[in-house]
Amino acid sequence: MLKSAGVDMNEVIEQHTLPSGQQLQLVRGDLTQEHVDAIVNAANAYLQHGGGVARAIARGGGATIQAESNSWVREHGPVNHDEPAYTGGGKLPCRYVIHAVGPVWGEGQEEAKLAAAVNGSLILAERLNLTSIAFSAISTGIFGFPKDRAARVFFTAVQEYFQYRPDSGLIEVRLTLYDQSTLDVFLGIWKSTRFGQSK
Repeated sequence: MLKSAGVDMNEVIEQHTLPSGQQLQLVRGDLTQEHVDAIVNAANAYLQHGGGVARAIARGGGATIQAESNSWVREHGPVNHDEPAYTGGGKLPCRYVIHAVGPVWGEGQEEAKLAAAVNGSLILAERLNLTSIAFSAISTGIFGFPKDRAARVFFTAVQEYFQYRPDSGLIEVRLTLYDQSTLDVFLGIWKSTRFGQSK
């Protein structure tokens, strides 16, 4: 996954082939430089991309992403946990940005809501006939979701999705993490799962 200037690369740290054949990958790098069909933004319900991952995506993709986001909310209303929005990728190397709204820690039923956001993103990717998708660590930034618990929810949600949809057209699912501290937590949970020793 080359960065725009041809220097540096997003690095696959761990990879596992699910029983249904899809690849699940844990990646160190910049989500905005992923050459996949769609990246998943950690959005708020009104798709105002003012901080964190959302800001980086909006800045990298150009004004079209915020403009399309505003149009989405005008047409459909606020985005809920289980039905993400989507826009074009603008200047980013991906075709689409899926805008998933994760829970704020402390609002209740956080794990179920985070699982719904992951599941909804995968469903939307299939509806768009995509084959590859890269997620951010939804809700683990300013929304305060504990990273270890988020990692367990994410890995479980992805495995269960393909368990029930083994014929999915999605081939590659990535979790792309920029900062080392978050990667370390997710890597620790990865290694504690049943697929932790697989490549």
